[in-house]
Amino acid sequence: MTRVLLVDDHAVVRAGLRQFLLDDRSVAHVEEASSGEQALEKLRQERYDLLILDINMPGRNGIDILRHVVAGSPGTKILVLSGYPENQYAVNVLRAGASGYLAKESAPDELLKAVRTILQGKRYISAALAEQLVTELDLNHDKPAHAELSQREFQIFCKVAAGRSVSEIAEELCLSVKTISTYRTRVLEKMNFRTNADITSYALKNGLIQ
Repeated sequence: MTRVLLVDDHAVVRAGLRQFLLDDRSVAHVEEASSGEQALEKLRQERYDLLILDINMPGRNGIDILRHVVAGSPGTKILVLSGYPENQYAVNVLRAGASGYLAKESAPDELLKAVRTILQGKRYISAALAEQLVTELDLNHDKPAHAELSQREFQIFCKVAAGRSVSEIAEELCLSVKTISTYRTRVLEKMNFRTNADITSYALKNGLIQ
């Protein structure tokens, strides 16, 4: 029996996705979580074949949850379904271990296609993202600055951009303040920024936060 966990802080979105999946009968059992913390608690209690995960959530965001699931529940596949455009987040979440990335504006049929593909043990990317990846094979292609960040650096980047302090990030990720400060310094250096305000400004300009 295929088990799916929907993680999104909007009840209407969860209800719509749940009904859509069950109506198609491609999924036998669907549960919901309204936050990252609730999702992690459910994952500790139950096994799920697929996690459909939003990125932009209060508290622990989707990037945090993605890393936890990849490390702690390797049998659970992850489809990131986000309001952020593919060209900003998709490559980073795929590198972090997601099995697919889909924008919320995608057609319902594409969502079902993504779910079926991932449940078959394959990765799913849209035609638009595939074209982007092919384009990036050109060494002369100008990549966005955040594309040069490692998985952990990108995670820290997103939290700093959202206004989290070094101590808050350290507590959330169970790392030392010194470690977080080191990652923050690497982010600033790689992106040629001087302050946290530069990170936030860049993230807003490039649609990485709302």
